[in-house]
Amino acid sequence: MNKVTNSLLRSGCPDDFLTLGENGQAVFDSAWQIRETLRLRNQQAIADALAIPQINDSGSRIDWYAPNPGRITSWAAAREDQRVSALHYLEHCRTNVKLLSSQCLRSDKTALQLFGSLLTKILQFPSSQYIYLVDDKPVITFWGFVHQNETLREDSLACLQAQTPRGSLTVATARVAETAEVSEKARKSEPSQRLTSTPDLATAYSTDTEPAPETTAVPAEKPVSRASRRWLLAVALLALIILLAGSFYLAPQPEQGTAVVIEASPSTIIEPAEQASVVEIPMNTLPLMQATVLPPEIVEPPEPEVSAPPAPKDTLVLPADELKMGTTRFLNGTWQVRVQLSDPITGQSPVLRYRIASNKGSARLTNSDNVTCKAPIFSGLHQSGVLMIKSRGNARCDDGTRHALPEISCKAGINSVAECTGRYEGDNLVPVTIQKVSN
Repeated sequence: MNKVTNSLLRSGCPDDFLTLGENGQAVFDSAWQIRETLRLRNQQAIADALAIPQINDSGSRIDWYAPNPGRITSWAAAREDQRVSALHYLEHCRTNVKLLSSQCLRSDKTALQLFGSLLTKILQFPSSQYIYLVDDKPVITFWGFVHQNETLREDSLACLQAQTPRGSLTVATARVAETAEVSEKARKSEPSQRLTSTPDLATAYSTDTEPAPETTAVPAEKPVSRASRRWLLAVALLALIILLAGSFYLAPQPEQGTAVVIEASPSTIIEPAEQASVVEIPMNTLPLMQATVLPPEIVEPPEPEVSAPPAPKDTLVLPADELKMGTTRFLNGTWQVRVQLSDPITGQSPVLRYRIASNKGSARLTNSDNVTCKAPIFSGLHQSGVLMIKSRGNARCDDGTRHALPEISCKAGINSVAECTGRYEGDNLVPVTIQKVSN
């Protein structure tokens, strides 16, 4: 990431939060590409609401800077009218983000689909303490993160709405309308952009190009006045009366001398003139049959459900909620990886130690001669929810030799326990078990 020189808003450790993402790609890792792509798509208002992150060399701290210079006010210290205006600004941004995201998700390009998925999470943040006002405009820090014990909020701005009274909205509405008008003028004055520039997120994952979707504002429906509603109701009632009267006069009348059978109910009243036309059917002409007694139906009791056995202690589990959010935070730590493949000399299965943090780490293998082999590894999630762990080449050993490591794939089984297999060269598949050793 490039170095920024704007005002510092907040700093913090990324390990204190839950990183959001999609298919193993964290929102934070693409923060600069997301902001630049929004700018190229004439969505400067959304980009200005996202603080610029700067991570240190060790990855232990993130500094968040204001996109533009100005007077800085925390959300808690802001006045009520400032918070109301800022909330409406963010609601306007959220509407455009949803529209742009839905259009990208409908694309046939995988890169655009990934970009659309990441957009759904950019307005997620831990709490209102991470919102700042820069010259009365809201700026979000730690966007793409939530607290460790939380999940995605259905309404990303719910924590701000609970603290902002829905009172006089005149100033807020005027500012949002002004922002929308400026964005519309910029959109009409500039030529249509494509998601093909160097910092664009879409081209970071695909060499194919496709015109990016434009966001359009949906016009609000004009409210119907009370007098108009009354007039429409009167017209509807008049039409109903005319319809009923017409159906009565247009109904076919029975010819004289024709017998009419009337199925009378307890509430039906038959006039004397109508009783002469009722045809009675003698009871002895009905098709009567002798009743038979059916044996009772035998209902077999349902078979008792057999609950699955609990997962072995420290076995790798693929949590469904984290897979849905596209995060692999559950994989951080030290793991013992046992490959069910016997060594031809010792007759024992090789045991490896994997150390993983933020989808990167190292693998260590010690053979029967106490020779240690090491290799860098990386992990990620497929869109289908399959976890992949791969090595960057063969492991280098202390004695100068090299040792092949398996390409591991895991899917969630019973009780979300990981069912893993290892693939060597030649598509040879072997079972693999993974257990946690330490955090």
